[in-house]
Amino acid sequence: MEKRTLGSMIAELRKGKGMTQAELAEAMHVTDKAVSKWERNLSCPDVSTLPNLAQTLGVSVDEMLRVKAFPETAKPAADIPCLLLKAVSLAMGVAVTVLSLLGTADIRASVTMLAIGLACLSLERLSG
Repeated sequence: MEKRTLGSMIAELRKGKGMTQAELAEAMHVTDKAVSKWERNLSCPDVSTLPNLAQTLGVSVDEMLRVKAFPETAKPAADIPCLLLKAVSLAMGVAVTVLSLLGTADIRASVTMLAIGLACLSLERLSG
């Protein structure tokens, strides 16, 4: 049970009870869209509704809280520097392109921006 998400648990228990999302929503006094978001791990039920939800689904609140709230699809914080390096390199390339199209590109500034962009890409490749 530890590897399941809260959303998958809610969906599994609801289906096990033979309930539709609309029926669970009615029992919980929320919309069926809210239940859908819970099951797709886009949001979590409000803490104050957990006792009623657990009772409706036939489990304990403790059992519901032992699962992960959301799947581990979020990028870890260690990826942020790599993303920033990619963003800077893209920004430099876009800046040179726009300045060239506008006819205001200074050759020295353009080469400097492209060099910064390439350096960022190189650093990103080396770190990743």
